[in-house]
This record gives sequence, structure tokens and C-alpha cells, in this order.
Amino acid sequence: MPILDTPAQYGHLTKVFHWLTALLILTALPLGLIAHNAPYATGDELAQKALLFSLHKTIGIAAFLFAALRILWAVCQTRPAPLHPERRLEVFAAHLAHWVLYGAMLIVPLSGWVHHAATTGFAPILWPFPQTLPLVVQSPTVAAIASSVHYLAMLALVAALLAHIAGALKHALIDRDITLRRMLPGRLVRANTTPNTKLAPTPKRHILPPLAAAGIWAAVIALGTLTAAPPQTSPAVVANALRDTPATSTNWQVESGEIGLTVSQFGTEVSGQFATWSADIDFNETAKNGTHGTVTARIAIASLTLGSVTTQALGPDFLAAENHPTALFKADILAADTGYVARGTLSLRGVERPLSLPFTLTIDGDTAAMQGALSLDRRDFAIGATLPKEDTLGFAVDVTIALTATRSTADTEN
Repeated sequence: MPILDTPAQYGHLTKVFHWLTALLILTALPLGLIAHNAPYATGDELAQKALLFSLHKTIGIAAFLFAALRILWAVCQTRPAPLHPERRLEVFAAHLAHWVLYGAMLIVPLSGWVHHAATTGFAPILWPFPQTLPLVVQSPTVAAIASSVHYLAMLALVAALLAHIAGALKHALIDRDITLRRMLPGRLVRANTTPNTKLAPTPKRHILPPLAAAGIWAAVIALGTLTAAPPQTSPAVVANALRDTPATSTNWQVESGEIGLTVSQFGTEVSGQFATWSADIDFNETAKNGTHGTVTARIAIASLTLGSVTTQALGPDFLAAENHPTALFKADILAADTGYVARGTLSLRGVERPLSLPFTLTIDGDTAAMQGALSLDRRDFAIGATLPKEDTLGFAVDVTIALTATRSTADTEN
């Protein structure tokens, strides 16, 4: 068997590329479907689901790399001549299906890879290289677009595969020619089962099929971009989470800030933040009765974004955002050795626990900058009770808080 392609048949290397790529694709597709539908109610089920997704991603990237080599090799090779050149529409359809399939073999895994790189956490790729991609920012919007394109491209891949397989079976069962056998392992039987069929001369490469395929893929990508919907919580749900808790007296107004958190899932750190929260701060530089004031902070749980595990984190087994939409922290502000500490209670997920938040404070005139950090144990608030093992979901939840506030005008006048 020749290594290179000839006008009569495909060479050995082309066949290796073809069947190995087919094996990877036909393995990655069902793995993705099984992983998507796998339950995750318990720690063992979640670990199994993550493993399935990791295998799906790893095999998908391998398919992408082999497909890229397969396409480069095919472009450089002599394409075997069609057995029925007089059937122009059929020949065009076959070439178009090939180019659509080539695009699918690249866009499906690449869009999945971009989605993975744009998020953090769940189901890492099983390789010793970084999990991110150059020029791909970690963003819910980018992840949503990549996910939408990935899904639509997967549908196009399945359609192209079915058309490709149907065409091969037609040649084998109806036309009874050697089209399929030219790609099978082993030596080609030169005799044709259709006596009047002759090999055409080596065909010229026409630009119309790849252009048509490029148009199809441009439409798929555009549709995926336009229909992408980043996970969003209803503004009403977030607003209601803060509405029902009465405000307290305050002499500082928060201008900007961020509440972030980091957890460890399957040994990988996943970071996120709460987009909606409020803080009523009554603070005086001079202590009165041993305290410098009070703080009451309310956090809309549903405003959390936590990489690829946002939906899971807000679910009933974890933060239970639907039943417990607000976290409430009420504390006295006391002096500490290295700054201040807000000592009080945190109500989260229907559980109240004592909490101390050490922080530093820099006051410049009527502007104050605060930074603090603490570590919570998720088990204290019955978060992730179905995941009792720390190697699945870490017990510690690291919280960071930073804000800038300005002194109220009334307080300045006093």
C-alpha cells in the first residue's frame, strides 16, 4: 500500500489519520452526552460526572489536533478521482460534506476548549499543560458564546457525519463501486464491480465547495453568538433579596467594592464574586464604649458567579439561593492589633454562626478604603453536605472583601 495518495486510492497515512480521527470523534461525542446527563446528587456521582467531562474534553482536544493534521495532509495530497464524475451534483455534495466535516472537526473541539478556558473549576483537561488559552479571557459572556457555538457546531458535526456515512453506504450497497474500499485498510481490489465505471483523471480542486462550507460555518458561529445567553439571575430576585432587610443607621456611604470567594474543587481553585450586596456602616475613628461602630451587610446570594459551577453552587445542596436568597452579617467594629475586626454573626442558608472579620482601614479625609479576608468552613452552614470528602470540594471557603466609602455630608457637618 502506498504511503501517499494516488488518483486511484488513499495512501496508508491518510487512512491512519481518517480512522483515528473518526475513533476520537465517535468516542468524544457519546462521552459528552453521557457526562451532560449524569447525575451529581452525591459526592461520588459528582466525581464521576467530572471525570466523564474531563475525558470528553481531553479526547476532544486530541481529536482537534489529529483533525488539524488530517486536513493539512489532505490539502497537500493528490485527491483520488471520483468514480462518477458525470454526476456533478453528487460530486459537489460529496466535496461540500467533506469541507463541512473538516470545519466541524475543528470548530466543535475548539469552541469547547474556549468554553473551558473562559471558566474555572469543574472537570480539568487531563494533561500537564495550562488549562487556559492565550487571548481567551475568563468571562461568563465568552463562555456562553463558546457554549452556544459548541452546541450548534456539534449538531452540524452529527449531520455531516450522517451524510458522510450515508454516502459511503450508498457507494457500497447501491452503486457497488470501490469508493468505500479505497479508504479501508489493506490493498485495494483494482477490479471494479461496475464494469462501465472508469476512474476519471485527477480532478482539479474547485473553490466553490470550501467557500460554501465556510458560509455554513459563518452562519453557525453567527447564530451561536447571537443566541448565546450568559447565566443570569432575574434582577427582581436579586433586588428582593436585599429589599426585605431594614436599613440601619450609617455615616459612611459605600461607593465601590467587591466580595470575592475561592473554593477548591477536585484540587483546582475556583474563584468568583457576588455582584449585588449592600453595607450600612456606622464608624467613628474614636471608640465609644469600646467600639468604633457597627456594620450590617446584606448579600444577594443569587448574584454569585463562580466559573463553570455557578448553577451548581446556587442549587439546593449548596447555597440554596431560592430558599435563602440573602446572607446577613451584623457586627460591632472593634480595634485589633493590626487594624480592626468586625465581630458579630453571619446568617447564611438559614444557619447563624459567630464570625470575626479582620480588616485594615485607610482614611484620607472623607474617603476610606477597607480590605479584609477570612476563611469559612462550608460544613458550618450545611453547604455541600452530600460532598463529605475534601478532595471533591474543599471545606475552606476563602472570602475577600474590599470597598471604598465616603463620609456622609451630615456626619461631616456634625
